[in-house]
Amino acid sequence: MDAEAAAERLWPGRPKVVRPLAGGITNMNFRVDVDGRSYVLRMGGAKTDLLGIDRSIERAAATRAAEVGVGPPVERFIEAEEWLITKFIEGRAIPIEEMRQPETIRRVAGALRRFHSAGTIPGRFDSHDVVELYAREAEEHGVRVPPAYARARVISERIREARGRQQQVPCHNDLLNANFLDDGEIRIVDWEYAGMGDRFFDLANFSVNHGFEADDDRALLVAYFGAAGDAHLRELRQMKFMSDFREAMWGVLQSGISELDFDFAGYADKHFARLERHAEELFSAG
Repeated sequence: MDAEAAAERLWPGRPKVVRPLAGGITNMNFRVDVDGRSYVLRMGGAKTDLLGIDRSIERAAATRAAEVGVGPPVERFIEAEEWLITKFIEGRAIPIEEMRQPETIRRVAGALRRFHSAGTIPGRFDSHDVVELYAREAEEHGVRVPPAYARARVISERIREARGRQQQVPCHNDLLNANFLDDGEIRIVDWEYAGMGDRFFDLANFSVNHGFEADDDRALLVAYFGAAGDAHLRELRQMKFMSDFREAMWGVLQSGISELDFDFAGYADKHFARLERHAEELFSAG
């Protein structure tokens, strides 16, 4: 069903304007203006369940985020079609360069801390398990898993063993720049990978997706924890590796299942190259 037909089903007989929203590489998102209000209609992409996405978990996480003032209010969820309708936020995109400014880092850290401190949400996200899931699904769909996967998995297991069991908190797990808005508050959208997980994955994912250097990472840890000790810096470096490993394997799997026009293989290659640099930093730092 196309977006116009979906909007007519949701708001039958009412004048409405439906416009696509740019930026997504998994789903189709549309702004719908109807009855003087604006909504976002989110229609899931093909075979997204293979990416570990559960739309009922996304709905629950988005609702929790709205409750703590981090995400947009959830208006409706159409379970059969897995359509999520949220309020449209009149916020501005935040340039990556601005994300590296101390004040913005402080504000983002506060938003993440609020969500991480919120009530339990359904689902679980473990980056070490996710990369293995993506590799299995890719092979089952005839996608060649690159040799870099085996090398990265060895490091992943070393990180898992070194860090041990971590406290589980509600996490977003996909903190790309496009998922942030500023309407006077920091808002985060796109909760489809959310689940109970490791707060350091969120912090590292935010860091790596915004090109943070060592000083930026220290500022992030100070804003979040109040200090940036060696142990926290080491954990952040470890999970930056895992963030790019997840992104690389996401691209590998998407190259075989997605119907969207996007260079997923090139996306995977970029992240495999970057995780190699993270590995060098990890081993040089000890």
